[in-house]
Amino acid sequence: MYKLIELKSGVCSAKGFFADGISAGLKPNSAKDMAFIYSEEICEIASVFTTNKMTAAPIRHFRKKGAFKTNFVLINAKNANAMTGKAGIEDIDTILSTLPKELINPVMSSTGVIGVRLPKEKIIAGTKLFNLTKKEPNAAANAIMTTDSFSKQKAFRVELEDGSSFSIGAMAKGAGMINPAMATMLCFITTDAKVSKDEMQTILDEVTLTTFNAASVDGDTSTNDTVMLLSNGLSGTYNKEAFKEALQKIMLFLAREMVRDGEGATKLVTYKVTGAKSDEEAEVVAKALSNSLLVKTALYGEDPNWGRIASTVGASGVECSEETLSISFNELCVYDKGNLLFDEDMEEKASKIMKLDSFSIACDLGVGEGKFTSFGCDLGYEYVKINADYRT
Repeated sequence: MYKLIELKSGVCSAKGFFADGISAGLKPNSAKDMAFIYSEEICEIASVFTTNKMTAAPIRHFRKKGAFKTNFVLINAKNANAMTGKAGIEDIDTILSTLPKELINPVMSSTGVIGVRLPKEKIIAGTKLFNLTKKEPNAAANAIMTTDSFSKQKAFRVELEDGSSFSIGAMAKGAGMINPAMATMLCFITTDAKVSKDEMQTILDEVTLTTFNAASVDGDTSTNDTVMLLSNGLSGTYNKEAFKEALQKIMLFLAREMVRDGEGATKLVTYKVTGAKSDEEAEVVAKALSNSLLVKTALYGEDPNWGRIASTVGASGVECSEETLSISFNELCVYDKGNLLFDEDMEEKASKIMKLDSFSIACDLGVGEGKFTSFGCDLGYEYVKINADYRT
C-alpha cells in the first residue's frame, strides 16, 4: 500500500533538485525567458520526443549523445532553434561549453519561433545569472512559457507502507501547436526514486500514450516536443506501481492543463470513445474528434451539433454504423442507435451542457470492446489572432 501526497514545489520537490528562471532579454519587458534544472547528483534520463520529421536542433543534439547521464538542463523560450541546420547544433555546443565544469553532460531544450538562430550571446550571458542553489520552481515554470496564459506544475510525495518515500514533480509548457502525437510542449519531470533507466523509459512511453499523446488543441505537431524524466535516486526508494500511478496523474493533469490553456480556448472537452472494434480503432476516433475543426468551432459556438460528431466518427475510417452508434453530452444521450432523440427539450438541455467550461462527449460505437479517451478544446477568433502575429 502507498499514498500520494500533493506538493506545491514542482520540479524542486524531489531531493537534490534545484531550478530557477531568469530574464536574458529574449522576451520583451524583462519577462523570464530562461530556466535551468540542476541535480546535485547525476541523473538517469528517459525521454520522449516529437514525431515531426523536421526535428529541432536541441533534440538532434540530445540524440547524438547516445546513452548518457546528466545533472543539468538548460531551457530557453522565444526561439525554437529549429530548421537551423548544423549551425543550430553548433550553437548549442558553443553555449554548453561555457557552463561550469561541474555540470555533467548538460542538455538544452528550446521553444519558440522556428527558423531563427539562437541569440548565443544573450543566452550565454543569461546562464551567468543562474544560482544553482536556488529552488524557485514557479520562476522556472514561468520562464519556459510562450503563448501560455498560466504555468503548469504538479508534484507528489509517494509514501510507502514501510515509511519510506520518494517524490516526483514536473513543469510543462504548451498552449498551441498541440496535436495528439505529442504537442508543442516541453515537460520536465524530476524524481529521487531509485529507478533504473530502462524501467523509467518503459513507464514513460506507456504513460505518454494516454496523456500527452491524447491531447489536441489544433492538430499541429511541433518540431520541439520534448518530455524529459530525470532520476537522481537520492531517496533510495522505489515502488513500480506507485511510481507509475504518480507519473500518470502528473502527466494527465499537465496534458489537460495544456488543452484548457489552448490558445483562445474557452472549453476543455473529454472525448470518451467506447465500443470500438479495438483500442486502436477507438484511438483513431477519439483523436479525429479532438482534431476536427468543425467539431471545435461548434464547441466554440456552444452549438450541440451532434451531427458533426457522427460525421467525424464515420469519416475516421473505423468500423461503425448509424444503427450501433450512440452519442452523449455528459450523461445526456442525444442519439441512440438510429433513434432520433433530439427534440426541442433535449436541445435546450444539451445547450446548457455546451456552455460549461468542461464537459465530456461520449461515443459508443457498439461493435466491440475497444476504448480510448482523448482531450480537446474549442477553436475561436483568439486562436487566429495569436497565431497570425506569433513572430511579432
